[in-house]
Amino acid sequence: MGYAGVPMMIRSSPRILAALAVLASCSAAAPERSGSRAGPASPGPIRFVGRVEVDGAGGARYAWSGAGFVARFLGTGVAVRLRDEKNQHQVVLDGRLFASLVAMGGVERYLVAEGLPPGEHRLEMYRRTEALFGVTQVLGIEVADGRLLEVGPAPARRLEVVGDSISCGYGNEGRTPDCRFSAETENHYASYGAVLARSLDAELSTVAWSGRGVVKNYGGEPGDLMGRLYERTLPESPSSRWLQGESNDAVIVNLGTNDFSTEPDPVLDVFVRAYVALLEQIRRGNPRAFILCTVGPMLGGHDLERAQAAIASAVQQRRSAGDARVAAHRMRTANESPGCDWHPSIATHRRMAEELAAPIRAALGW
Repeated sequence: MGYAGVPMMIRSSPRILAALAVLASCSAAAPERSGSRAGPASPGPIRFVGRVEVDGAGGARYAWSGAGFVARFLGTGVAVRLRDEKNQHQVVLDGRLFASLVAMGGVERYLVAEGLPPGEHRLEMYRRTEALFGVTQVLGIEVADGRLLEVGPAPARRLEVVGDSISCGYGNEGRTPDCRFSAETENHYASYGAVLARSLDAELSTVAWSGRGVVKNYGGEPGDLMGRLYERTLPESPSSRWLQGESNDAVIVNLGTNDFSTEPDPVLDVFVRAYVALLEQIRRGNPRAFILCTVGPMLGGHDLERAQAAIASAVQQRRSAGDARVAAHRMRTANESPGCDWHPSIATHRRMAEELAAPIRAALGW
């Protein structure tokens, strides 16, 4: 497999790589407590990204969009062992995009690359698909003709995105608004949060689920609201509690689209109270972060005006309570040439990232 990101699926290979050695299991790089993650200076062969639950016996599990790992190795080939159900993962090798790794279900070994030039290489793998596709469990990394190396520290900057389908990258690879939701058209790696994090040289953690809202899910559909989901490492497991480690530098909250996009709209006071409670929840885990609150770009007209006014009111309440590092931002990027189900396209996500970079850079001096 070459370095060009050809449009093909990486599947389990029956061919066994010569001199294949299992150099590490996930527990070798595990944080000390389940649900937390290693700090930036933690040594080890694997660095996990996003909310990851680690145990000593079964590897590392994650489900939020964009969660994954980074590893360095010395060798000519690499494979990964996963327990996964139909998720898709973005593979980045030596800084270049490879084709998506498409999980086949159950425990499988996936050949990522072979015939590489001898020497040092860097492997990154991130979930393109969102939490509703189930949990990914990383069971090990195998290296041909070499070994895993210490992965080194994480980026010093840390960014979190809290949102819904927009933040997941729902439909951003769709060609027209007529296509429906699918794993094939959802690409979190091309979402505004991921693009923004790379432009800021920041590590990203995304906490987002399509259709979920602050006080009401899309169309009044059942399911936990984002305030409850935010507490979890594995979003479908109420007992999987997220143990916040180092504070993020910035948190972007992009919620309200599902609350206001279908009738009836929420009572504004009820929405504001719930939004304030969510901001307080985020602040407890991120005492020094700059929190930027926005909504868009799918709402319009009266719905957009009501959502923006409610968010601005919640932010003002937090500022009046003494939280000076929270701000509201009115999204200007238009939803032009949308993808599936009228969700932002990759081009729109890129413009959103560019727009949101300005207030974050200004607030943090980046």
